[in-house]
Amino acid sequence: MVLFDILGQRWTLRILWELRLKRLTFRELRVRCENVSPTVLNTRLKSLRELNLVDHDADGYGHTSLGHELATQLATLDGWSQKWAKSLDMLDQ
Repeated sequence: MVLFDILGQRWTLRILWELRLKRLTFRELRVRCENVSPTVLNTRLKSLRELNLVDHDADGYGHTSLGHELATQLATLDGWSQKWAKSLDMLDQ
């Protein structure tokens, strides 16, 4: 339940999603997250670092090995959600 609580916080999923392909600096991440406030972004990144899902080095923020595993699961969910969305479009016709 802790994971669902964390993922349910605004911007958390988006941050994890944006970090799925490469490490990003704070500024790059903020732009990709549609200019989320610096305070909120900093708070979310701190939580994700404490939970060992994100780390930070000279190249910026990125997934830890556990964060990468989670991102893989989120990508699977993304694929499923696209199929689901198409099925809803078919129901509307």
